[in-house]
Amino acid sequence: MLRVSMTINGKQATKEVEPRTLLVQFLREHLGLTGTHVGCDTSQCGACVVHVNGNSVKSCTLLAAQADGAEITTIEGLAQNGEMHPVQAAFREHHGLQCGFCTPGMVMSAVDLLKKNASPSETEIREWLEGNICRCTGYHNIVKAIQAAANEMRG
Repeated sequence: MLRVSMTINGKQATKEVEPRTLLVQFLREHLGLTGTHVGCDTSQCGACVVHVNGNSVKSCTLLAAQADGAEITTIEGLAQNGEMHPVQAAFREHHGLQCGFCTPGMVMSAVDLLKKNASPSETEIREWLEGNICRCTGYHNIVKAIQAAANEMRG
């Protein structure tokens, strides 16, 4: 067993884990943060995207031990003081979800995109989301939601 310690959504978390424990398993099974989803186990779908030290990462591709000492933000950590993050609000307002399974990963990816590019084109949004699969929406409303969030965040 290994002892891992990281800051998750602003709170320190330290647990004993098996060396092979993936970050997504650590979040879901050890900490009960089930907003991060496991969709494929092969890093294809993006349902497990979280932020590690400010960058979007598929948490099924990283061992918990590799995240030791890192700053992690999950979908549960985006809302502040009871207010949804602008990307979360835009997904709701513009119907950027249907079943909701891919939504946490899509939102986390979109937040990282908008941090790096405050005014992405439709093409840039679609290219950024290539690692996130949605089997329900066809992406049209997801792109609209991200564009709306970008406008809101720019003021």
